Amino acid sequence: MKTTLRLLLLLSPVMLLNACGQGDVSFSGDIQPIIAKNCISCHSEAGEGAVASAYLMNDYNNVMKGTTYGPVVVSGSRMSSSLYLVTAGKTAPQIRMPPHNDESLAEGRGPMLSAATIETIGLWIDQGAKNN
Repeated sequence: MKTTLRLLLLLSPVMLLNACGQGDVSFSGDIQPIIAKNCISCHSEAGEGAVASAYLMNDYNNVMKGTTYGPVVVSGSRMSSSLYLVTAGKTAPQIRMPPHNDESLAEGRGPMLSAATIETIGLWIDQGAKNN
C-alpha cells in the first residue's frame, strides 16, 4: 500500500500535466515564436542585448550557446537556467527580461511575458531543451 501511494505521489505531477494538455514543448513551434515576438529585436546582430552580453537568439544553437558570461539554458532544469529565471522574475528587477520597468538596466522596453508563456519556456527547459 505504501509503495503504491508513493508511486502515485511521484507520478501525479506528470499525470496532471498530461491531463492539462501539456505535451512536449517544441522549440520551433512554441519557443521560437516567443523569441521572435519578445526577444529577437534586442538579441540579434547589433541589438542592445547582443552587444551587452553577446547573447544571440536568432536560432537554437545561439540560444543554447549562451552569453559571454556562460550558458543560459541548463537542459532539464528551469531553476538552473538564466533564461527562465530572468523571464519569470526570479532575479533582480534590473535584469528581468524583457525589460519593462524603470529599474531595468536595459534601455529597450517590452511587455512582460504572460504566466503561460513563462511556463512554456520552463516546460521546454525541463523537458530537455530539445531542438524539435
